[in-house]
This record gives sequence, structure tokens and C-alpha cells, in this order.
Amino acid sequence: MSVAFVVAVFSWFAVAIADYAGVSAAVGFVVLVLLAPVLQPQFVTFALARHFARGNGGWLWGATTAACVYVGSEWVSGKLFGDTIGHGLQASAWMRQAADLAGAHGLTFVLVLANEHAAAVVRARPSPRRALPAAAGFAALVLALAGYGAWRLPRLSTDGAPLTAAVVQTDLSHYDRLAAARGAHAVVRTILDTHYALSREAVARGRVDLLLWSETVYPTTFGAPKSADGAAFDREIAAFVADARVPLVFGSYDLEDGVEYNAAMFLEPPSEGPLEYETYRKAWLFPFTERTPALFDRPWLRRRLPWLGTWKPGSGPGIVSMRLAGGRTVRIAPLICYDAVPPRFALDAVRAGAELIVTLSNDSWFAVGLGPRLHLVVAAFRSIETRRPQLRATTTGVSAVITASGELEEVAEVHERTALVGTVRPETQATTLMLAWGDWFAPTALAVGVVLLALGMAGRRARSR
Repeated sequence: MSVAFVVAVFSWFAVAIADYAGVSAAVGFVVLVLLAPVLQPQFVTFALARHFARGNGGWLWGATTAACVYVGSEWVSGKLFGDTIGHGLQASAWMRQAADLAGAHGLTFVLVLANEHAAAVVRARPSPRRALPAAAGFAALVLALAGYGAWRLPRLSTDGAPLTAAVVQTDLSHYDRLAAARGAHAVVRTILDTHYALSREAVARGRVDLLLWSETVYPTTFGAPKSADGAAFDREIAAFVADARVPLVFGSYDLEDGVEYNAAMFLEPPSEGPLEYETYRKAWLFPFTERTPALFDRPWLRRRLPWLGTWKPGSGPGIVSMRLAGGRTVRIAPLICYDAVPPRFALDAVRAGAELIVTLSNDSWFAVGLGPRLHLVVAAFRSIETRRPQLRATTTGVSAVITASGELEEVAEVHERTALVGTVRPETQATTLMLAWGDWFAPTALAVGVVLLALGMAGRRARSR
């Protein structure tokens, strides 16, 4: 089941492995299949828990035990993409709202348990009366999710002052390959000119309070230039912000003590004096491609795998206060790409006072298949859990303007070149159970599942004696 699920849902990752590591697609696919039990371990633990719990206290006992273990296993394994089938309910405006109580894992628990009820109905087909309790349980689970969403949606705050942002997506990617063919200076020139043109076009449409460019869109260090050309490009970006009179958030690299960080730069038009800016450093780095675990960080391995990452993580979630074009200040929770996968970074930032989530990403290395859509949906759950709107800028898609309900109001699809202009309402007061308790459901489910399994197996031994 792990292999079948990975092949059906994550085949795009095999292409990404091949593209990034410079190997054939066949090698990427073999690696993907071998990794299947690591990427999707919950199917194995679910099957074992369901087997050992079966018959210990009725089918519902076994079903509840297995559903708890399924969710808990996903949490404790630290899944590479943070995926869980509860993310599929993002398509339902009502059902996804329960994520503010228990996150995506809570929705997964309900899905797994509902399927167990449906299976019980099928098994009881010869006797409709025996099927009634399972059918009623299935209906109750569906109605509970839909009912909570129908009640919650009208109660979401709409009192925040509107903020209009332009999110630029250029569909320019694989900078290293472009630089090898055309030269680094020419590539940076093309990147900046394309972003300037789309940004000016968006600003010309009407009032824009904030401009967003994607992760690592400026493929060198900002503020610590490595060459005279780099210093000239830095000054050019600063002059663009000053001329447009609109603050800009964009992805670049930050340098300190010889160490480079994947970073987001926050530039405001200067009121007087030199340009001032703030920096956020990406905290949750993708394993191997961005950071190399100490166990594998060996010179002989780096010689064989030159693509191994060398970045260092930032200090963690933070808030950047930014003065908008209209003069007011908004407190932003910055997330860079993989930062949006675990819930804790967004939760911590909102607890500290963030009103708006800004996500910068570069999904170009898996811009084939369902990868960009999965990353978008996972990021959208951060808005549902915190009830804070989100602006998401990517290099090749999917960029989006996301409301506090998880609705995708404006979307730039994969390989689309555009500047989205959308309006959100930063939120200061809304609170949720996820904000109060954190990502509580999955570890709780794991503990409950282990206890239920132990009790059930103890009961079976007692009956056998």
C-alpha cells in the first residue's frame, strides 16, 4: 500500500529527484519506490494496529485504535512533505474549517474512521439492521465536519483594514543552467528586468500596498555584495523600491561570518536617509538539498554528490513589522518554502502578534505533476489553523492569495507569468484551538492509540486464558 500510494500520488517526486541530482528518470523512480515505506509509514503501522486490535472489543474499538495509530505514525515519523489525506478536504469550504481545532491530522482521523464505518456497512449488507449503527456513525462524522464549518464560516472576522498586494510570478527557473549558457550577469539582468516590468504593471492598475517576489529570486547575497556588479544590482533594487513608493518582500541570500542563509528581504521606501531593510532567514531546510545532516556531511560523499546542501538554518519563527504604502504598519509572519510544512512556525509567529502570513517559495524543481498543488494546499492550512490570511509568491507556481478560511481567491497556475493583485484583511484578534494548544491532535492520538492497543491485547490474553 505504501508503494502503491507513493507511485500514484508522488510520481512527480521521482522526476524531481532525477532533475535535481542529474540522474535518469528511471533511477529517480527506483529511489522513490525504495523510499515508499519511509515516505508513507502510516500504512504499515495502521495495518499492524488494525490486525492486533481486531476482535478485542468489537470493530469500533479496532477501527478507533487503528485510526489513532495512523495519525500518530504520520506525526512521529516527521513526513518529508508534511502530507496527510486530511489535506484533501481543502476542496470543501465547510469540512476544512475544523482544521482550526485539530489541524489536518484531525481531518485525517475523521476520514479514516469514516471509511471504517463504511467498510462495516459493506460487511453487514446481508443484514440491513446490523448495518444501521455503522451507517449512523458514518453520517454523524460527515455531519459533524460539515456542521462545524457551516457554523464557523459566518463567524470569521472581516473587520481588518484591507491590504492590497501584488504577487509576482515570472516562471523563470533553473538559474544555474541559464547562467552556464548565458553568463551570471545576463541572467540576473533578465530576472530583475522581468520582475520590474510585472511589478510596475501591477502598481499601474491601482493602489498596491505591498509587492512580493518569490524565494531566492535574487540569486546572490543582498546587502553584502560579492562583486561590483552585485553592489550595482543591490543599489538598483533599492532605487526601484524608492521610485515605486511600495515596500517589497523578495527572496535572496544573507551572509554572516562566511555562512550563507536562504533569506527573505523586507525593503521599505526610505522616508529620508539610506535604505533600511530587515531580514528573515529560512529556519526549516529541506534535507540533503539545502542542509546535509551531520551524519552524512563527509568530504568523500560531497565529492560524489556535489548537489548536497550547505545552508544553515535561521533562528526560527519571527515577526517583521513593515510600513505599507499607505503609511500603516502590518506585522508579518514570514515563511520560506519548507517553513510552511510544519504548523509550528506559523502558530508561534501568530501567537507573537503576526497579522498576516507571507510565504515565499521556489517550487521549480518539482514543477511537474501534483507537487506544486500539494505544497499550496499544505500552506493554505496554515491560514485555516491561525485564521490569518496569506500571500504566497512562487517562482513557477502555484502563487496565490489565501483568505483566513483557506479560500484560494487569486491563483497563478504553474508556468504562468503574471502579477496577481489581491486584497486581504490582516487579523489581530482571531484565536483558535490550534493557536491555544499547538499541533496537539496527532501526538494525543498516538498516545490514545497505544493505550487502546495495549488494553485490547491484554483483554485478548485474559480471554484466551
